[in-house]
Amino acid sequence: MTSREVVLATHNQGKVVELREILGSALGEGVELVGYDGPEPVEDGGSYAANALIKARAAVAHTGLPALADDSGIAVDALGGAPGIHSARYAGTRSDADNIALLLANMEGVVERTAAFVCAAAFVTPDGQEHVVEAVWNGEVLTEPVGDGGHGYDPVFRPDDADRSSAELSRDEKNALSHRSKAFRGIAPIVREHFGV
Repeated sequence: MTSREVVLATHNQGKVVELREILGSALGEGVELVGYDGPEPVEDGGSYAANALIKARAAVAHTGLPALADDSGIAVDALGGAPGIHSARYAGTRSDADNIALLLANMEGVVERTAAFVCAAAFVTPDGQEHVVEAVWNGEVLTEPVGDGGHGYDPVFRPDDADRSSAELSRDEKNALSHRSKAFRGIAPIVREHFGV
């Protein structure tokens, strides 16, 4: 192991690939994102930031390496901010299709459809330093899924800064605009500072 490895606290390999693309060289020369194969902690925090920190702390404890983690979801104004931190398990099945179906059912007849994707990115070091950067991507909930790219609620979210659903954006477009890219680009300078690069 090199001295400049950062573990990405997720078992989702797609997210590892996405974050390597988003961060590129932003973490500094020689800093490498590595996958995580340790236990998944219980995400019982009351906020995106709390859950991101829970994941990052668990990865540090398991690997002894500095860790990056995130927690994200969709917050719908008409639903009082729901599904929020419960986005991934909204329908109780962890199925994107089920979650979308429940969201659309709960939004039936709702005219004001503003929403935001929210992401909290956390960086935790073995010596106990903890940092969180939170970012939002504003938009609206569509009345039906459009597009087959992305994951999660992308097919029913149209960002304010795009004319298509998030699921219709190219990977490069999404990586330039998304809540996750904003949060991780915001935390990258803290990672560089940690490694002195």
